[in-house]
Amino acid sequence: MILLPSIVVFAIILDMLFGDPRNKYHPTVWVGKLVGKIIPITRTNNPKSEKLNGIILVISTITLVSVSIFSFSLILKYIENLEMSQIYKIIFLISSVAISAILLKTTIAIKGMESHTSKIMESLSRNDLEDARTRLSMIVKRSTKNLDKQHIISATLESLSENIVDGITGPLFYFSFFGLVGAFAYRTVNTIDSMIGYKTEIFQNLGWFGANCDKILNFIPSRLTSLVMILSCVLLGKDWKHSLMIMKRDGPRTESPNAGYPMAAMAGALGIKFEKLNHYVLGNGDLEITETHFKEAVSIMKTTVALFVALFTIPTILLLSYFGWWLFV
Repeated sequence: MILLPSIVVFAIILDMLFGDPRNKYHPTVWVGKLVGKIIPITRTNNPKSEKLNGIILVISTITLVSVSIFSFSLILKYIENLEMSQIYKIIFLISSVAISAILLKTTIAIKGMESHTSKIMESLSRNDLEDARTRLSMIVKRSTKNLDKQHIISATLESLSENIVDGITGPLFYFSFFGLVGAFAYRTVNTIDSMIGYKTEIFQNLGWFGANCDKILNFIPSRLTSLVMILSCVLLGKDWKHSLMIMKRDGPRTESPNAGYPMAAMAGALGIKFEKLNHYVLGNGDLEITETHFKEAVSIMKTTVALFVALFTIPTILLLSYFGWWLFV
């Protein structure tokens, strides 16, 4: 019961200290490259065939990733049941926690998100809008080439808010129930959605299934995370009542049924307005967002992660362990 929470805590510490590994060592990047190689094979001129191919792509990729991670877990359980001296038993347990934590760490990106968004803000501080737009285009789906400074900052904080779920609490949510298999399956769907889940002529059929899987998987985590964000406002002395009000009012306004909730909660907490041109406006007040707002958003993100782990992830793991669920995961 102690080992599983230790994996979570160790994974968070590793991420905060070291961030993401290089692409060639990153499992999520491997999944992206695999999907990239499969996509050309699945393209057809028949919409129904493309939808079917999209379903096969998602299921086959999730299966491959899940079987790989599950096989690793089975190997650990097999070794754990072998007869060995006490000292070797301790060494094995420490090693298995460390390896599992490293794997879990690759599904979350706290430092990575902070680092990338900080670089956007640094470009803006130099008034280098072109560089800021280029960096922003790496983390958002919208066109960034004509965005002014305020809309660049808005998009940056929107992405930061949304990715608290996609890149942190979402994987932790599914790890709580299904271990490493759950975390990696979630990130696989999330990666597929980010690659082909766009509602464009190119991917509207092929990405249909992946996009809907992502919506289903994020339904609970997005709303749960938003509530934890509001609780973090209490600890940080932010206006949690306003954050709650904006989340309830503006959360459903985005095209995505999930992304609007953490973004609205963040906008309300900071007392600012997020705007995606011709799509939505979240929050009240003037669209005058500053470096201070960005730093406050990062603080809310980190506090939310700590509270999510303390109030949901670890208690859920301990409760399920008590009832023997983790004997079968």
